[in-house]
Amino acid sequence: MTSELTRRDFLSALGGGVVVLCVVEAADAQESGRRARGGDARPQEISAWLHIGEDGMVAVYTGKAEMGQNIRTSLSQAVAEELHAPVASIRMIMADTDLVPYDMGTFGSRTTPTMAPQLRKAAAAAREALVELATSKWGVDRAAVQVADGRIIAAGRSAGLGELTGGQQLVHKIGADVTLTPAIEWKIAGHSVPKVDGRDMVTGRHRFASDVKRAGLLHGKVLRPVAFGAKLVNLDDAAAKQIPGVIVLREGEFAAVAAPDAATAERALSALKAEWKTEEGQPSDSQLFAYLKAHAEAGEDRQARGSIDQGLADADHKLSQTYTVAYIAHTPLEPRAAVAEWTGDKLTVWTGTQRPFGVREELAGAFGIPQERVRVIVPDTGSGYGGKHSGEAAIEAARLAKASGKPVKLVWTRQEEFTWGYVRPAGVIEITSGVKNDGRLTAWDFHNYNSGSSGAQITYDIPHHRILFHPSKSPLRQGSYRGLAATANHFARESHMDEIAQALHMDPLEFRLKNLKDERQRAVLLAAAEKFGWGKQKPEAGHGFGLAIGFEKGSYLAAGAEVAVEGGRPKIVRVVESFECGAVVNPDHLRNQVEGSVIMAIGGALFEQIRFENGRIVNPKLSQYRVPRFSDVPVIETVLVDRKDLAPIGAGETPIVGLAPAVANAIFQATGKRPRSLPMVV
Repeated sequence: MTSELTRRDFLSALGGGVVVLCVVEAADAQESGRRARGGDARPQEISAWLHIGEDGMVAVYTGKAEMGQNIRTSLSQAVAEELHAPVASIRMIMADTDLVPYDMGTFGSRTTPTMAPQLRKAAAAAREALVELATSKWGVDRAAVQVADGRIIAAGRSAGLGELTGGQQLVHKIGADVTLTPAIEWKIAGHSVPKVDGRDMVTGRHRFASDVKRAGLLHGKVLRPVAFGAKLVNLDDAAAKQIPGVIVLREGEFAAVAAPDAATAERALSALKAEWKTEEGQPSDSQLFAYLKAHAEAGEDRQARGSIDQGLADADHKLSQTYTVAYIAHTPLEPRAAVAEWTGDKLTVWTGTQRPFGVREELAGAFGIPQERVRVIVPDTGSGYGGKHSGEAAIEAARLAKASGKPVKLVWTRQEEFTWGYVRPAGVIEITSGVKNDGRLTAWDFHNYNSGSSGAQITYDIPHHRILFHPSKSPLRQGSYRGLAATANHFARESHMDEIAQALHMDPLEFRLKNLKDERQRAVLLAAAEKFGWGKQKPEAGHGFGLAIGFEKGSYLAAGAEVAVEGGRPKIVRVVESFECGAVVNPDHLRNQVEGSVIMAIGGALFEQIRFENGRIVNPKLSQYRVPRFSDVPVIETVLVDRKDLAPIGAGETPIVGLAPAVANAIFQATGKRPRSLPMVV
């Protein structure tokens, strides 16, 4: 496939075979179906999901993007399972707005619970269509036809999945009664299939957005303000324009350069002489938490039961504490990058984004053109973690491409990524609780300021509880981050649970079990405790053990951590995490998700923090912003609780939330000092 092919061209090029179509109902519009003209979220046309070619190769279409979470493999397994075909015969066509059905984006761990079932239904419908074709052509009973290893078999005859069509394109709809294979019978899904295209990743053959080449390509650089909110008063671009091959663009507050190579573009950018008007008196990180409380709104997303006053009156012990979390950066391996090219009035952009259709809409709005004239193509991308929902780099590259009349590549520097990308929201969390002498919780009053409501819900059985989220004015641009606010809310909740247990002189495991009725939550907690060996030995001098549990996006976890504290600085020695997300699709890659989440969580737990003062980020470099290193990685033991009786749930986000509170609780046991702020080491 070349990037210039349209959807119609592509289908035509595939030739004969079976095309499976789906009429998508309004309820499914956010996850599937092509968006109708005019931006209506309800699709008005039939959208193709799957095509089986005469050669047996299966093209599958999805708007989801591969960001390193390995959905290319898991979705291939889902299709292969229902088609009874080898994974090697599946070819995923992903995140190309001209070729795939509309999709809101790759976020919220929604691919596995929403897209995988859609593709499974398409594959099952294709399989049944081929079986019907075989019964008709071969004159055999339906019960005599089998599908195995990509072939149709009956009465001594055998044909590949695409051979029966005889070069004709047969169109079938997904019926409402299509039957999917239960997890207990899975032969391809549920197993550790190697990563599709994994060799391309490790050998460097794969091309990311920054690797895209076009004829006559220029390299772009954008003039950034000296501080947040700064206004461009004057620009002297004479020196830059004197550099051969350089183009300077000024459109209002936007100023940028383009040149035949990246070094010349950088030199031209440095030659621009800009005068800025800045806003003084912007808050600094030292004022952050007081600022968030002072600018908070009334609570929303209320979850309540019973009466807090009654619950506190019933308690033998009461505890009130405040917990805080700092802003942190996404720090993706691949910074934002885009290549933009105009062909007449049609714009094509290659960029790493989690929302190709969202970026298409942004581009159409920026240039005042219909979305049908904008194409966004997403190469498999070097991570996002919720940080690549927006299309800044795509718009910047497209503006320069329009002005120059040539394709333009624009790649953000690491400093730009730190400064002009959005950050994970900081927050203040206040908890007041009540508990009986026997360890039964009676009251839980939980208030989150600014960071968000995700993961604030409780699986503990507390008769009187209230959970409120208070939006606040944020000094920094903030947005989605892996797990959203669940990391902050779990840190506060599970730290507070340990504080209560300590006040009661009760074992943290016993205390949690006493207040848990949710069987899935209890199961992962007991699995983690068993693997960790909780209660079977005491920690060495200077070491501490900690536990935490969690629930988010339909999946459950529990974490145990061992921490050694030397010279006042903690080092995580061992982490055990049990995780349950329904039926496991690919055990090896699920372990990778859990282990990757644990390692990423170390940074936010111990040392990651965006520092800022008067509208400027003061640590916008990896030499100044500490991320986890190889030396920080502990022994990680993963326990997968495989529930084949439950539908699979996504696992890209939830495993990150248990590490910080488990480590905080271990630090307290080792030192007697309670960390109540993230990061815990400053």
